[in-house]
Amino acid sequence: MEVSQEELNIIVQTVRTFIKKEVEPLADQMEEEDKIPRSLLDKSAEIGLFGISTPQEYDGLGAGMVGKCRIYEELGRGPNCFTSVIGCHNGIGSVGIVECGNEEQKKRYLPKVASGEMIGAFALTEASAGSDPRNMKTTAVLKGDRWILNGTKQFITNGDVANIFTVMAVTDKEKGPKGITSFLVERGFKGFTVGKYEKKMGLHGSQTAELIFEDCEVPVENVLGELGQGYVNALKILANGRAGLAARNLGSCEKLLEISVKYALQRVQFGKPIFEQQIIQHYLANMTIDIETLRSITYDVARKIDEGQKVIKEAAIVKTYGSEVYGRVADLAVQIHGGMGYMRECEVERFYRDARIARIYEGTSEIQRNIIAAQLKKEYAL
Repeated sequence: MEVSQEELNIIVQTVRTFIKKEVEPLADQMEEEDKIPRSLLDKSAEIGLFGISTPQEYDGLGAGMVGKCRIYEELGRGPNCFTSVIGCHNGIGSVGIVECGNEEQKKRYLPKVASGEMIGAFALTEASAGSDPRNMKTTAVLKGDRWILNGTKQFITNGDVANIFTVMAVTDKEKGPKGITSFLVERGFKGFTVGKYEKKMGLHGSQTAELIFEDCEVPVENVLGELGQGYVNALKILANGRAGLAARNLGSCEKLLEISVKYALQRVQFGKPIFEQQIIQHYLANMTIDIETLRSITYDVARKIDEGQKVIKEAAIVKTYGSEVYGRVADLAVQIHGGMGYMRECEVERFYRDARIARIYEGTSEIQRNIIAAQLKKEYAL
């Protein structure tokens, strides 16, 4: 059962108000402290932001992909550090349990995931294994009724706040990607620790951490899906979330356009607002063309996902296009603002730094193009 259209409209309006009144006023604080206040996460839980992807039978919202994209679009208008925490939790941090978990796992974890009692994260990347899973070093060996994990994960979003992690580990090194299995690891499991936090260019407030597994004991019932299907699970989790990422980028682009139009109408040079300069009008027009094209593609892919269509190529397209549009729009926003756009006190400066990661995380633009090409080869093979 999914949320009704009327209910969704109310939720979207609630999120819009929440971003404006509760999140945006804390933007500078989160940027400077590199931390999201616990009180803000608690308020987010109160309005159901942690249960967007969780089915209603497990106390979540039960939104389809179109519904999730509408919510993510609103989230994207706010500080991206906050959007990243909520988006990661509802996306790669918990979708694996929804899509691949057995009934016992769903009953045990999803109500807590939906309430925000348990925040999710996804652990695939390592120092030598990101785009190429064949280099994964983290291993899992079965001993009695426990899997023993050893290794280190890198660049894990929500590493500071998460307490349930979907972790990929090698269970049969002879089988390459087909020897990778996914596990549900709780923060309190013996042998699991969170290591250093990374100092990043952007997304200050959203912590990216190292995860360390030293003879970490994971119960056999915490294998997520089938043995050897971890990488397949990862691809499925990542692909299904790409429309959501595009929607978050869309919201950020809309916010940048709004800021830029208002600035261009107010900023006076040579005796008139800079909006009257044709080059500024063209910049704003180009931003609008990109935004409206992204909107069309995003919701088309989301609709296809809700219909159960196979969207491997389309998901890669929307992830690539959305991240690159965000980069172009952010760049033009800074240019329109001129020197002020380069100052830390200017909102577009933060968006500009935050936009850069969009072309890298959850599958680089280069990997997405590989996926698109591979699908073209299948489609046109004689």
